[in-house]
Amino acid sequence: MSWKRSERLVDMTHYLLNHPREIIPLSFFTERYQAAKSSISEDLAIVKEIFSRKGIGDLMTIPGAAGGVRFFVSVKEEDVKLFVKELLAMIGRPDRLLPGGYLYMADIVGNPKIMDKVGQMFAAKFGRADIDAVMTVATKGIPLAFATARYLSVPVVIVRRDSKITEGSTVSINYVSGSAKRIQTMVLSKKSLKEGSRVLIVDDFMKAGGTINGMISLLKEFQATYAGICVLAEVENVKERLVDQYLSVIKITKIDEKNKKIEVEEGNFFQFGE
Repeated sequence: MSWKRSERLVDMTHYLLNHPREIIPLSFFTERYQAAKSSISEDLAIVKEIFSRKGIGDLMTIPGAAGGVRFFVSVKEEDVKLFVKELLAMIGRPDRLLPGGYLYMADIVGNPKIMDKVGQMFAAKFGRADIDAVMTVATKGIPLAFATARYLSVPVVIVRRDSKITEGSTVSINYVSGSAKRIQTMVLSKKSLKEGSRVLIVDDFMKAGGTINGMISLLKEFQATYAGICVLAEVENVKERLVDQYLSVIKITKIDEKNKKIEVEEGNFFQFGE
């Protein structure tokens, strides 16, 4: 099959977007399009320039005899600012308030477009880190974990509250819930995580951080470590925060159940890593 340059550029862009962080040899593209290496290099230069100008990501060239490229996703700050502003308006609606001061978040974590955008934001911050897997706890954190893992090209590891027969032998730990101060259990299949892995912890909601702290303790049972912590929403003004270094998109500053009022603001996403 003979490829026109316009066809190569479309197909190449599609391939790179779907294979973030993977090292792709130039020979892969020369064989795929039956084109000279010089032509492929020119094509990649065009894609790189457009990716950079539009804030899509960074296409890193790998020198050497083998040669190749590697795509890292990025986000434009002005686009993220607008997205977070819209998210704040959604979360701050009084009808989200449930009895007991809880917030209804199912429509947000169940929205593929919102989760995809947040996952892209997380991957933009941690794309160049050494990460082997994304970890979350069932169930609400799962959509966000998969969205993040997509942009990092790594598997998702799901921690559960109880063991499933389909997961084989498991490792379980007890941990203290940061908000309720109750002893709880979390379980992870021995087959789901390799020893020595570097893991990005992702969750939808964090109060004191007891659940996240539990996942950190569970990682130690696998001689694994965490590369970072990302949460969609955090609650401010908790008595004792069990984790300190984390990234958040939304910060809930006040929940007034009596007057049905929710006050929200930007999390630390824009300051994280500075």
